[in-house]
Amino acid sequence: MTTSTSMGRADAARGKSATGQTPAGRRVLAAASRLFYERGVNAVGVETIAAEADVTKKTLYDRFGSKDELITAYLRERDERWRADVRALLDSRTGDPKAQMEAVFEVLDAWQRAGDRYGCAFARACLDLPPAHPAHAVARGQKSWLLARLREAADAADATDPGGLAEMLLVLHEGACAASVSGALPDALDSAREAARLLIDGRCAR
Repeated sequence: MTTSTSMGRADAARGKSATGQTPAGRRVLAAASRLFYERGVNAVGVETIAAEADVTKKTLYDRFGSKDELITAYLRERDERWRADVRALLDSRTGDPKAQMEAVFEVLDAWQRAGDRYGCAFARACLDLPPAHPAHAVARGQKSWLLARLREAADAADATDPGGLAEMLLVLHEGACAASVSGALPDALDSAREAARLLIDGRCAR
C-alpha cells in the first residue's frame, strides 16, 4: 500500500534534477546505473544501491523518492548521454546525410566497446516493469527521438519513402543490439551496418 510518507517522498523527488543534485545523489545514481544495467532493475534492491553508493537508505529516498523514481532517473540520464553522443556525431557529418544515418551504428559500436555488453537498457527495463511504469515513456521517447533523427537524415538524402527507410534502420539498430547479447551472432553489429549501407545506397538519391 502507498503511504502518505512515500507519496511525499516521490513528490519531493520529482522536484529534483535527474542527478539528485548533491554529491550523494550523484553517487546513488552512478551506483544504480551500473547495477541496474548489469543485473536488471528487478534484481537490485535499494539496500544494495545505498551500500554501493556509501549512503543510507534515507538519503537515497530523500534524493529520489522511491526505487521507481530512481529507475526512471537512471534511464533519463542514460538517454541524455546517448542523445549527446548521437548529436555530436551527426553534427560532425553535417552535409552528408547518408553518413549521418550510418552514424547511429557507430555510436552503438562505441558504447559496446566501452562496456555496454548487456543489450539495450531501455528494452531490458521495459521487459522487467509493468506497462504503467514511467520507464516505458522514457524508453518510447528514446526510440522515437532516434527514429526522428534517422527520418531527418533520410529526408535530406532524398530517400524514397524516408519514413520507411528510417523505420528499417531503427529495426536494424535495435536488432543488432539484441543479437549481440546472446553471443550467437558476435558480428551482429557489423552485419547490421552492412545491411544499413545497402539500404541507404539503394534508397537515397544522394
